[in-house]
Amino acid sequence: MHYPWGISTLEVMKHTMLSLLLTAAAMCAQGLTSHDRDYALSQLHASRRVFLDAIAGLTPAQWKFKPGPDRWSIAECAEHVALSEGFMFERVRKLLTASASPEAKSEVANDEIMKGWLDRSQKARATGATVPAGRFATPARLAAYFNPRRERTLEYVRTTQDPLRSHFGAANLDAYQWLLAIAGHTERHVLQINEVKADPRYPK
Repeated sequence: MHYPWGISTLEVMKHTMLSLLLTAAAMCAQGLTSHDRDYALSQLHASRRVFLDAIAGLTPAQWKFKPGPDRWSIAECAEHVALSEGFMFERVRKLLTASASPEAKSEVANDEIMKGWLDRSQKARATGATVPAGRFATPARLAAYFNPRRERTLEYVRTTQDPLRSHFGAANLDAYQWLLAIAGHTERHVLQINEVKADPRYPK
């Protein structure tokens, strides 16, 4: 069949299919909303601030004090945070190499994710490259290592057009929510640092 203006049915179908494919591709490539971007940036900035404040001005004795043989010192908590920054960031980037699911949506609210990280009743054990090993002798050296890595995370959030909401990882959280986890993880260990400081034997 040909339409009066000389286009065949097959050509119309081809154009329709191309339009649908382009629309689907645009959906897959959709970047963050302004709200999501601002929320992630605020969480990352705030968690960096409280973390650096928590380790600032510590004496060597305070830095290395351990409340118990099976508990971390502030130096160990802070080292784990610093090492985890790059590890967690690369995990987000790796999620983006998997197939996208633009029709899927996380069932967990962003605020609930952040609250979950602050629940210290559920303990977790560090593994692999994020296990502290005394790499940083002072808070200043640790901050010098941590800051450029956090800044890289922030710059990525400021500029990315990656479809973070269309890629999913563990716990069925999307890649954007795993970016939020970087901030949540940092604040979780700030709470742990504060627990060390609250110990009656903590050096004054």
